[in-house]
Amino acid sequence: MNRITHLINGQRVDGGSRFSQVYNPATGQVTAQLQLADTLTVDAAIASAQAAFPAWRNTPPLKRARVMSKFKELLEANADAICQLITAEHGKVLADALGELQRGIENVEFASYAPQLLKGEHSRNVGPGIDSWSEFQALGVCAGITPFNFPVMVPLWMWPMAVICGNTFVLKPSERDPSSALFVAELALQAGLPPGVLNVVNGDKEAVDALLDSPHVKAVSFVGSTPIAESIYAHGCAKGKRVQALGGAKNHAVLMPDADLDNAVAAMMGAAFGSCGERCMAVPLIVAVGNEVADAAVAKLKVEIAKMTVGPGTVGNPDMGPLVTKAHFDKVRGYVDQGVAEGAELVVDGRGLKVAGHENGYFLGPCLFDHVKRGMRIYQEEIFGPVLGVVRVHSLAEAMELIDSHEYGNGTCIFTRDGEAARYFTDHIQVGMVGVNVPLPVPVAYHSFGGWKRSLFGDLHAYGPDAVRFYTKRKTITQRWPSGGVRENAVFSFPSH
Repeated sequence: MNRITHLINGQRVDGGSRFSQVYNPATGQVTAQLQLADTLTVDAAIASAQAAFPAWRNTPPLKRARVMSKFKELLEANADAICQLITAEHGKVLADALGELQRGIENVEFASYAPQLLKGEHSRNVGPGIDSWSEFQALGVCAGITPFNFPVMVPLWMWPMAVICGNTFVLKPSERDPSSALFVAELALQAGLPPGVLNVVNGDKEAVDALLDSPHVKAVSFVGSTPIAESIYAHGCAKGKRVQALGGAKNHAVLMPDADLDNAVAAMMGAAFGSCGERCMAVPLIVAVGNEVADAAVAKLKVEIAKMTVGPGTVGNPDMGPLVTKAHFDKVRGYVDQGVAEGAELVVDGRGLKVAGHENGYFLGPCLFDHVKRGMRIYQEEIFGPVLGVVRVHSLAEAMELIDSHEYGNGTCIFTRDGEAARYFTDHIQVGMVGVNVPLPVPVAYHSFGGWKRSLFGDLHAYGPDAVRFYTKRKTITQRWPSGGVRENAVFSFPSH
C-alpha cells in the first residue's frame, strides 16, 4: 500500500499519527494511506519556510523567474505522469486532466514575468530635489488550502505567484487527491526552487487550523465551499492575516430566443457535465427565455446526453468519469432524489448507470431536470455533480432578476446574437465573471479570477495582476539629498509640494 507523507525543506518526511485513505473513484478501491499532519508537523513546515525566506526575498526577481521558466518545461515534460495521477485519484478523464494542467502551466508562465510584474513606480522631482517611488515587498510565509476538484491547477493559481513575489509557501492540498500536488512540488525543486521555499503538508482540519493560528503565516489563500470559505476568512482575519477565500457557486446560463441553439446546447453539455460537474465554474442551470426555446433546448439536450459515454478516465476516451468519493456520490444522488420530490421533471435519469467491470466505482450518469423553480434545493444549492436544470422565464429582465437575487455570484453567461442584449447583460448583471456565448468564462492567467457576493471573501481576486497585490505590500519612499551644504531653517507648516 502506497504511503503518502509530506514535503518539508525539500525532503519527504513523516509527521502525524493519524491516516486517511485515498481511493480510486473508478474502482472504489483504496490506493494509498495518507498521513495527516499534526500541529507539530505544520509548525515544522512553517519554520522551514521562515528559514528560507530571507535568502529567497533577496534573490533577484530575474533569477526567480528563471526557476519558473524551468519549472514550466518540467511540467510539460511530465504532463502524462501528472495527468495519470489526477485521474487515478480524482476520476476526471485524461483529456480533462490535461486541460487542467495546461491552465495551471499558463499561471506558471505568467509568474515567469516577475521582473516586469514587480516593477514599482518612480517619480522624479515631486518637489525641489525630491524623488518618490514605490516598491512591492514580500510578506513572508504564505499558505494555500486547495480543493479536490483541481488538484494541480488551483495550487498553481497560488504558490507560483507567491514565491515569485519573494515569499515562501506552505501548501495544504485536498486529502482526497494529494499525489499530483506533491509530485508537482518536487518538480519545482528540480527546477531550482530552494528547499523550504515551497513545503507541502497533507492533512485535514487540524492542519488547516494550525496554518490559520500560526502568527508566522502572513497570508492565506483558500478555494472550496462557501461555508468553509466564510469560516476560514473570519478565522484568518481574526488572527491578523491577509485572507482570500473563494467559495461556492450556482452559475446560470441565459438562453435567449435568438441564440444559435445548436452551438449553445453543445457548449452547455461540456459546461454542465465536464469533469462530472465538479467545477465551481460549471453551469448547472439554463435559464431559457420563453417556453419555445426551453422546449427546443430540452429536446436537443436529451439527444446529446444519450450520446455521452461514461467510464473510467484511463480506459478508452469517455466523456465523463466518476465522482470523487462515495460520500460525494451519495450526496449528489440525494439531490436528484430531492429534485424529483420537489416536483421538478426529471427528463434524463442517470441514477441507474452501471459501468461494466467497474460496478464499485462512483459513477452517476448525466441528469437533466426541466421546470426547475426558485426555492427548490436543486435550484438554490450547489450540487457539484452532473445535474443540469432548466428554468423557464418570460424575459431577459426576469432572467437577470433571478441571477441577481441568488446568494452566489461566481459566473454566468448569455447565449444570444443580439449585441445590445449582450452589452446590457454584461454591464448590469451582479456576477464576477461573465461570458457571452462562452459557457465557462474563466479568465486567462494574465487576468484575475473571482466571483461576487458569497462566492468570494476578500478584496482581491485569484492569480493574475491581483495576485501581485495580494502577495506583496506596497512601500513608498520619498527621498531628498540637500545640495551645496546649505543650512535650512525648520518649517513647522505641513510640507507641500
